[in-house]
Amino acid sequence: MTARQIIMDLVFLDKPLTLDECKQLFRSHNDEAYTAALERMQRLSILMVRDETHMYMNEVFRRGIIGAMTGSGDVSSFGKLSELPPESIVSTEFLDAYARAQWETILYFMVGSEQTASPRKTVLFLLQRTGLMQRDAVNNDKLNITSLGFQFLLQDVNSQLWALLLHYLSMAEERNMDLVEVLAFFFTVGGLEVGRAYETRGFSQTQLQTLEELGDYGLVYRPTKTAKYFFPTRLASTLTSAASPMLSRLNDQEEQGYLILETNYRVYAYTANLLRIAILNLFVTLKSRLPNLVIGQLTRHSVKSALKKGITADQIIAYLSHHAHPQMYKNEPLLPITVSDQIRLWEREQNRVISVVGTFTPTNHRESIYRFYIII
Repeated sequence: MTARQIIMDLVFLDKPLTLDECKQLFRSHNDEAYTAALERMQRLSILMVRDETHMYMNEVFRRGIIGAMTGSGDVSSFGKLSELPPESIVSTEFLDAYARAQWETILYFMVGSEQTASPRKTVLFLLQRTGLMQRDAVNNDKLNITSLGFQFLLQDVNSQLWALLLHYLSMAEERNMDLVEVLAFFFTVGGLEVGRAYETRGFSQTQLQTLEELGDYGLVYRPTKTAKYFFPTRLASTLTSAASPMLSRLNDQEEQGYLILETNYRVYAYTANLLRIAILNLFVTLKSRLPNLVIGQLTRHSVKSALKKGITADQIIAYLSHHAHPQMYKNEPLLPITVSDQIRLWEREQNRVISVVGTFTPTNHRESIYRFYIII
């Protein structure tokens, strides 16, 4: 925040300031925050010091900031509004529902749920490249969630989205897309007003391709591939804001915690959210379901099934702890020790035998390669 204010104070100055003038200009800032911000910006070459007496802003960075703030004299830098007839305009409620459906399609697919259709091939390819999913050892056409993917599900929507988009950016040059143009387009879309229609006229081929693929993640809504306009959704605001979008269906009770774990390995989940139930089904055998309650059991089979997908015992225990019902906090420790220890023992069973390739030279002095199995 301090760095942002310093940049805004300096960006429109046409000459360097002396260090004394800087101290007077920024005297309202917290000294420690001010010093840390200056050092950080100097390391990034945003601010420069000349002859240890004058401070000025990097001219390339300065022109870029001014261009971003003023649109570089072109209104299309902030998107060009499209004049649509009333019947073509969609409501923000529709856009919220669309964004939620598109994003949850990806999450449902990751947990192996059949609630929704499979995402497009470009999304599936990205999920593999990020290491969130991997091909099944038996059925090569099937994708399974990995340990990294399970950790991904525990993050907020903002972190999830940027994790995918950063890998999307890393693949841009490989796909013959201009990296700078794609990144700039991300921020352009993130700064548009939700519920307004914007024209696609004048977009480059890279921008049109990016626009189409952003629709797969629920960031934009475009009625058809040939439509000359699009609508940014509330999810797109996460590209330029740290605030999470209002896409969650969870109520306050679920945010506080909704899982109760008993010493007999029985799990009670006070939730009606299908995605949470699908995540729980990764390592819990579900027994019965009521309107706002799901009852399941931690079993050797269910836990080992999760372990085979790359989910670790520590991740299962962390998930149960993170989503523990407030009633559970009366216990010391939070989770029953017998249950958490048993989950770790089931994981150790999985790792008892390891395969090692080595060489063995018998009496005839002919070296042979053997595979040894070591029981731990």
